[in-house]
Amino acid sequence: MSAAAREAGSRPEPTAAKSRALPGFPTARGKRTLRGMVGRTPAGLRRQGAKELAAATPATRNRYADLLRVVSIGVVVLGHWLMAVLAYDDGKFIGRNLLEVATWTHLLTWVFQVMPIFFIVGGFTNAGSWRSAAAREVSYADWLRARSTRLLGPALVFVAFWTVLPMLGVAVGLPSGMARVGGREVALPIWFLAVYLLTVAAAPPLLAAHRRYGLRVIVVLTAGVMIVDAVRYGLDQGWIGAANYAFVWLGVLELGFLWKDGALTRRAVPWLMAGGGLSVLAVLTTVLDYPVSMIGLSHAERSNTLPPTLALLALAVWQCGAMLIFEGPANRWLERPRVWVGVVIANSMVMTFYLWNMTAAVLAAVILLPTGLAPQPEPLTTAWWVLRLGWITACAVCLMPFLFAFRWAERPGATPPPARAGWTGLATVLAGAALASAGMAVVAAAAFPVQGEVVARPALGVTCLVVGALLLHVDPLSPLRHRRRSLG
Repeated sequence: MSAAAREAGSRPEPTAAKSRALPGFPTARGKRTLRGMVGRTPAGLRRQGAKELAAATPATRNRYADLLRVVSIGVVVLGHWLMAVLAYDDGKFIGRNLLEVATWTHLLTWVFQVMPIFFIVGGFTNAGSWRSAAAREVSYADWLRARSTRLLGPALVFVAFWTVLPMLGVAVGLPSGMARVGGREVALPIWFLAVYLLTVAAAPPLLAAHRRYGLRVIVVLTAGVMIVDAVRYGLDQGWIGAANYAFVWLGVLELGFLWKDGALTRRAVPWLMAGGGLSVLAVLTTVLDYPVSMIGLSHAERSNTLPPTLALLALAVWQCGAMLIFEGPANRWLERPRVWVGVVIANSMVMTFYLWNMTAAVLAAVILLPTGLAPQPEPLTTAWWVLRLGWITACAVCLMPFLFAFRWAERPGATPPPARAGWTGLATVLAGAALASAGMAVVAAAAFPVQGEVVARPALGVTCLVVGALLLHVDPLSPLRHRRRSLG
């Protein structure tokens, strides 16, 4: 986990008077405080093993947030592998989505579409991190660059790998169409980082509104979601749905702020949230014709995720309530040293685990299906369901080489130089975040450049990501160089 995230759990919150002023948004004094933001940990802490890091965890840290981050990503990855209905016939791969093959599975997404939980945890941790940074007069620009590094470092390594590999594959004789299809599948996970990076950038100003207006912020955001949906569906103006990428995901982020402040843990609030969110979902999907599936389907007329809708916000509310019901027992369980060490280790490679999961699925399919090593029973038959366990195991085995090869990208690197003071530095990091996000969105939609296929859009996406990372001073190889210097 990043140094900023570690500090967020160990430092007291600033007073309301100091926070309201939003120091460091921007401030010239941020130059001398960036090193403090990233490096104020016990001497040598970054070189310690997982056990030492776990033992150094302050008692004030909410360990449940770390567990939820790991569990939510783990469920998403498991869902990706389970939903992949793959076959190989007549020299071609055939891929379908389980949600399209078996419509009864749509209701299961109310439990297993857990990406909102990751955003809620993001709101919780970013609130603590920004308040800690603001109390030390760290500039917004320096804070955003530090928070972006953990996301963009692994993403840059992933994109570089998959920008080069398809070209090499075509050069040695792989059909360009096959390389294109495989590249499209492995690129899917990166859409999440495109959205999440923008919510990280929006966290400090949204937190300022939260401190001033409280619950009225989420009321306004919810109203915005409802208006957008009404125009989108009622007036058949689909273009306006893009506004809900902001309204919905910022609303989910706001739930994390409310959790951080303790507003959601009082008495029966979690139970009311869980029951209320489920009730709203039931009404939306039965009376107002919202899709039951909380995961977008390529052939469906409507989608709850692309772009998000009121149904996805209701899903976030119900899941937030459900997870808070178990917060107390979970934190007590996490006090066990072995359990907490496991969570620390998992968190140290969670982005790598997420980014490479579809790469592992494609590799498993290439190994098992064309060779005949795996039987191909008719989907949804008893034999097919029995073989799902073997398929998931094969995906997990195929993920291991990528996990161990690229987990270094999540290690802390050298402290980047401080951003320029004033509005120039602020504009630079905002442009960097916007370009990096846009680049990842294009890559997720258009896959990677492949010789003999469409190249312009994928190349544009990769270029935007690289330029955005340069503006944010994200060096993907910094963890390797920093580790060598530390060991030396």
